[in-house]
Amino acid sequence: MPKPAVFFDRDGVLNKDIRYLYKKEDFEWIPGAIETIKYFHDQGYWTFVITNQSGIARGYYTEDDVKILHHWMNEELKKYDAIIDEFFYCPHHKEGIVAKYTTQCSCRKPEIGMLEQAGKKYSIDYTKSLMIGDKKSDIECANKAKIHGILFENGDLYEKLKKQGFIVSKEDK
Repeated sequence: MPKPAVFFDRDGVLNKDIRYLYKKEDFEWIPGAIETIKYFHDQGYWTFVITNQSGIARGYYTEDDVKILHHWMNEELKKYDAIIDEFFYCPHHKEGIVAKYTTQCSCRKPEIGMLEQAGKKYSIDYTKSLMIGDKKSDIECANKAKIHGILFENGDLYEKLKKQGFIVSKEDK
């Protein structure tokens, strides 16, 4: 049975955007991010990260560096009974210096390739799914995929989504 998904952009939504983040020592959660992931997972949503990681194509870090960081993020989330079901990332950029990743692709947001990858692996109800991003390209991606896009610009992610009616706490019911 298909279930809804929340597609989170990573940098600027789940963690502070410091540009080209790949080390856990530099990682800082956005206020309310962990609670938001836990809330949606507890509500029966798939929870995914979809993130452009052009730093790979630019030679700043490797795919392994990204995978290590994502594994670490899930280890941290487990401490709160939260989880990201899967991390999808685009390593490409047309202006990269690593030949293997220097290309125009269909996975770099605002294209919908990462959402399609998720759909091939998981049974997703896109009509009830959300995408939360901090850039215009995230919202364009959501629009192309015909899912609801939410622009998050700053503050506490959980409180913003609660204020907008996407999170309903037990005391609000």
